[in-house]
Amino acid sequence: MNKKIWSKRLMFEYLHDISTSSNRKLVASFLNEVILSFFKPRKMNQMMTKYLLLITILAISTGCSETSNSPVEADKSTQTKLVKSNLVQNKTAPLVSAKWLKEHLNDANLVLLDASVLIEMDETGYKSISGKDEYAKSHIPNARFADLKGNLSDQSSKKEFIMPSAEQFQKAMRNLGVNKNSHVVIYARENQSWPTRIWWMLRWAGFDKASILNGGQNAWTELFIGSENALTSEISNYSSGDFEINIRKELVADRDRVLNAISDKNITIVDSLSPAHYQGNFAMYARKGHITSAINLPSSNFVDESGYFLSIDDLDLMLDGKRKDKMITYCGGGIAASSVAFNLHRAGFSNVAVYMGSLEEWTENSENPMSIGDNP
Repeated sequence: MNKKIWSKRLMFEYLHDISTSSNRKLVASFLNEVILSFFKPRKMNQMMTKYLLLITILAISTGCSETSNSPVEADKSTQTKLVKSNLVQNKTAPLVSAKWLKEHLNDANLVLLDASVLIEMDETGYKSISGKDEYAKSHIPNARFADLKGNLSDQSSKKEFIMPSAEQFQKAMRNLGVNKNSHVVIYARENQSWPTRIWWMLRWAGFDKASILNGGQNAWTELFIGSENALTSEISNYSSGDFEINIRKELVADRDRVLNAISDKNITIVDSLSPAHYQGNFAMYARKGHITSAINLPSSNFVDESGYFLSIDDLDLMLDGKRKDKMITYCGGGIAASSVAFNLHRAGFSNVAVYMGSLEEWTENSENPMSIGDNP
């Protein structure tokens, strides 16, 4: 670098390049030239000293890394678009893209879970069935089946999808080979609410290294159009894990907590079902309508027509309220409510709980207040 042409303008042009670059070689080369040019056995002027200090700070703050093994929250666009995340550095992103999964599929600490539940219709109406048979036919390579209709729900209850005990959940995760240092990635064939239920239970259990595959299995197969290698029927071998629970009680609400929240102006109750169900136009449970004081925020609002979760930017446009506001989500059986809670978490809301019993439990007791119509 020729010191004679060094100028304040050139300095700031380099500062801009450094501050927007993630290329370690560019940063190192530039700093090396600065050192060779100015770190002579002579006294540097005061202004140049300030510039060098600023350069060093900027270089460090950019991270100076060429690649990262940390998943970055991604959303669908013409190309996979990286969007801003509210997570601090070194935290596990709640969403990963199919492209990221392809690059990390064989990582030693990665545990991939298929959480599919299928909805079918018979003469009695809609019913949910475990996706384990479809999993046996085809799934993403290395995936293990997480059964929300089986050991990831309380099998002693007559109600569907009741939370398992802490001990049962720990045993189920260990049987799936989840370790303390695992990175768990969860997906489903269709409805993206199913993975969010397991994601939320993992958080409830004190485990934060979990992500959801944005777009689910469809996003994965889109990467392999024209190829027969996207899915497999082969079931991988794995050892039991050492997963341990550290329960966060505040992340799951019970009936009494919801009842108290109705009259608490500092807590917002969120109905995650459709507007028609919220208004009481029809009922899938014992009584029509919504829990009194609840607002309506359907889980379907958080995904696009292709089944991808909305970007953080879109969430920010859609959601009002301070990010420290207390919220309790509910639906019919805690599935759609988990999806809304998951997306509120993505948007930066830090005081969110899920009422897992939801309307299946709430509507059984006529003393639990409910309302009909548009108003809370």
